[in-house]
Amino acid sequence: MTTSRQTRLWRSSMAVAAAITVTAGVVAAAPDSKASAAPKLSLIAASTSVTLDSWKEDPGVYLDLGTYVTAENGPFELKVTRKSYKDPVVATQIIREGKKTRTKTLPRGVVKDFAGLPDFAQIVITDPAGKVVANRKEAFCPNNASGRVRPDAPSTSKYPESCPPNPFTLGSVWGVENGWASNTYAGYYGTPVALKAGKYTAKVSVTKKYRDLFGIADKPRTVKLTVRERSWEDDPGAAQMRGKATAGHAGHGGPLRSPAPASATSGAGPSYNVGHGPYTPAPPALPWALRKSTMRASDTGDAPGQTDGSRKAPAVAPNTARPSGKASVPDVPKPDLRSLPAYGITISDGNENVKGKDYLAFSANVWNAGPAQLVVDGFRKPGKKLMDAYQYFYDAKGKQVGYTPTGTMEWDPRPGHEHWHFTDFASYRLLKADKKEQVRSGKEAFCLANTDAVDYTVKNANWHPGNTDLSTACGQENSISVREVLDVGSGDTYTQDLPGQSFDITGLANGTYYIQVLANPEKRLKETSLKNNSALRKVVLGGTPGARTVKVPAHDLVNAN
Repeated sequence: MTTSRQTRLWRSSMAVAAAITVTAGVVAAAPDSKASAAPKLSLIAASTSVTLDSWKEDPGVYLDLGTYVTAENGPFELKVTRKSYKDPVVATQIIREGKKTRTKTLPRGVVKDFAGLPDFAQIVITDPAGKVVANRKEAFCPNNASGRVRPDAPSTSKYPESCPPNPFTLGSVWGVENGWASNTYAGYYGTPVALKAGKYTAKVSVTKKYRDLFGIADKPRTVKLTVRERSWEDDPGAAQMRGKATAGHAGHGGPLRSPAPASATSGAGPSYNVGHGPYTPAPPALPWALRKSTMRASDTGDAPGQTDGSRKAPAVAPNTARPSGKASVPDVPKPDLRSLPAYGITISDGNENVKGKDYLAFSANVWNAGPAQLVVDGFRKPGKKLMDAYQYFYDAKGKQVGYTPTGTMEWDPRPGHEHWHFTDFASYRLLKADKKEQVRSGKEAFCLANTDAVDYTVKNANWHPGNTDLSTACGQENSISVREVLDVGSGDTYTQDLPGQSFDITGLANGTYYIQVLANPEKRLKETSLKNNSALRKVVLGGTPGARTVKVPAHDLVNAN
């Protein structure tokens, strides 16, 4: 159980992405045709030395040391799932041998969540006198920032671009493409190390558990480390970039957390993608939308946006014109909208314009279990403030075969929003202990974006959804039409932290309540099933006015508030 006392809720953070290409010649040449049955994994260092920054205003060094895991003789692939929130996470290695595939289930407890392989890298840092000043283990996400290590490797990686941080993730796919290397840097899955400015030596190795499990040679890599101290006051450009990177998009995202720094030699740069609830999005080493327009799909011969040989509806431009003719809902695959339990639950006092109020703030996610995309186009009649919204349907070949009116889209001019919202996508309600409605959130209009990878193991899951960024997904004020898409396997998180979105609990008695996240509340969207649209999360309110508290019991095995 977790407890949260009253605190002012911070604004959302942004992901920072890195794309690091490992130079040719770092590893041996490609293996011969007599490849072993399983992929060969190796630990390498892209450089013999790195320089990392420690900021006076936020001291600590994030250990982006430029070490990578390479895969040869075939891709390294893991399927990570849980049957339900009552079941533990299970990781299975997928081993491809020509046209045949076999599986190897990792020992129970090796993988506990979806953040990567825990305690994978051992990092020992010594000072010039040989004294150990840091000794730690960090998790490894195989989907980290990566690049080719030989020119004949596949030009793009089929694997997703991060390990999902949402506590209610159901399924993920991790992988290092054949002939590629993946950064071992843990980003925000690790913590900064307090190091004074100066020279150090870092030794990075793979822990024995994983060397034995995956047949990795015991060859630690040594990197000379220079730590330099900097100040935002002395570097206005860095301070300005930090300000941009922590501003976020209102609604999406969670509490403020400045991006984990990346070394000057890493190639890390800012990415203006949406944060995910109160949890930090992809660390700098995880390129959330890196070259997404050029990414290939998972299977040979698939076109962009496909994952299993089927054609998928386009996910960028709306139709050229408003639909005409008779509306129909054909018998073809449809999306399946499902709600995740609320998380990131805390007490907020609203903002400086609200006095004497207590609010229950939270994050909520509605995701698409497929097997088809949710595709909604909005068309505006000249001079009108609202767009008419239509849901589209496609056959297995990607041909549009039907449409139906499904409400409206409205322009939200507020700073931090400034995009088109699809109305009645979801509803949030606070229920009493008897599960009858007590308070309803005023938030019911949404810009759809694929912010979270909820389950990339479902049929037709798209590992590289196109619209992960609100600036491209939801149009501009002068748009005549807009297409909003929720792809298969992905969900859209909104953080309800403002008065009118969060629940006003000022006058509520202490006791047990339930936060209900309800997808498609008016049943205007056509789905595979309407029976799984609601999710409840139990909360216990306490404290006194102005100092309210909330206790959040674990949801089965998920103990995240």
